[in-house]
Amino acid sequence: MQIARVIGDVVAARKAGGRHFRTAVLVQPLELDGENKGRATVALNEAGASVGQVVLLVREASAASESPGDAAVIAIVDRVELFPVAAGTKDK
Repeated sequence: MQIARVIGDVVAARKAGGRHFRTAVLVQPLELDGENKGRATVALNEAGASVGQVVLLVREASAASESPGDAAVIAIVDRVELFPVAAGTKDK
């Protein structure tokens, strides 16, 4: 899983069978600090996310849901909480 931001909608006039009610979005993967990470990708929008929202993105969507495809948005992120490393532990 990875965090991403929805940066656009993908509009398709014709869809293959079984995908009539699904939409696709363009998502930009993010680093934990909110900076862009790599290239944007198209994902099936299983969570109903809108442009500008931060989402959880899974690759190999067919393994995570019953949707075929390479990527899927599975949740809308409310917030990300980062905690400092506990004293005496090493960063991994």
